[in-house]
Amino acid sequence: MSNTTTATIIVTGADLAQQALDLLTGYEIVYAGKTPTEEDMVALCRAHNPVAIIVRYGKVGAAVMDAAPALKVISKHGSGTDTIDKVAAKARGIEVVAAVGANAAAVAEQALALLLACAKSVVALDARMHAGHWDKATHKSLELGGRTVGLVGLGAIGLRFAKMADALGMRVIGFDPFAKNLPAYVQAVDLETIWRESDAVSLHCPLTDENRNLLNAATLAQCKRGVIVVNTARGGLIDEAALLAAVRSGQAMAAGLDSFAVEPMTVSHPFQGEKHFILSPHIGGVTSDAYVNMGVGAAKNLLAVLARSAVAA
Repeated sequence: MSNTTTATIIVTGADLAQQALDLLTGYEIVYAGKTPTEEDMVALCRAHNPVAIIVRYGKVGAAVMDAAPALKVISKHGSGTDTIDKVAAKARGIEVVAAVGANAAAVAEQALALLLACAKSVVALDARMHAGHWDKATHKSLELGGRTVGLVGLGAIGLRFAKMADALGMRVIGFDPFAKNLPAYVQAVDLETIWRESDAVSLHCPLTDENRNLLNAATLAQCKRGVIVVNTARGGLIDEAALLAAVRSGQAMAAGLDSFAVEPMTVSHPFQGEKHFILSPHIGGVTSDAYVNMGVGAAKNLLAVLARSAVAA
């Protein structure tokens, strides 16, 4: 146990926005660093017995929870809670909360950037220009206006992206069994329609046991030939071997990916060096604005839970 009587909050990261820290005055903040292992987290929890954990990097499972008997809330610095064992948390009476929407603008913009990079061959043409080539006579890029984009997931990020796609003149179709009161420019459809009618598919849903490898050999085969695949959600939504085969065969024209099944991406990953893959290191939500929004959201969420817990006690 820590010698101090001040309640502790552990952050699975190296820092937190000052605006978030300002909300957490009165608590001792302990940073776990950018790559905390389960063993690191268990040791920190045993040493400090935190009342709350803010999750930026790494996973929080049952062993970490059991090492912190005072733990009341696990607050995600962002929207995706798949790195938190929610079943274990519920069994222990620990609330799991997320800063939903705090990084929506940032991630949606990254999805749009990846879609445009794929459609307009931005990366390949840039490399050719720097190498001294002028490919105007031989290059034709894809025009997105009038084409159909299919969104899987219509939460804060998906709807933000939908608005931008609509502004480009794209037809927007989307699948989300939980979405209600959709704007007029988003047509709700089933997954089969997404695969069949989309010229580009963009994933914006959380990762669950039910949708793992949602985009696989079978669903990719149902897509239009030359479909563009964009994923700024979770890597586990895609069967990476199937996507690689689809891009190599031309069934998929290109893939713009910001998330991967295993992160960080390991050296000699099959996507590395593939010219029709546009890759970024899961930075969709990493902007200076989103950093503040997510930190403040995570802080406010955990404070709300602690306040309720104090009242209940």
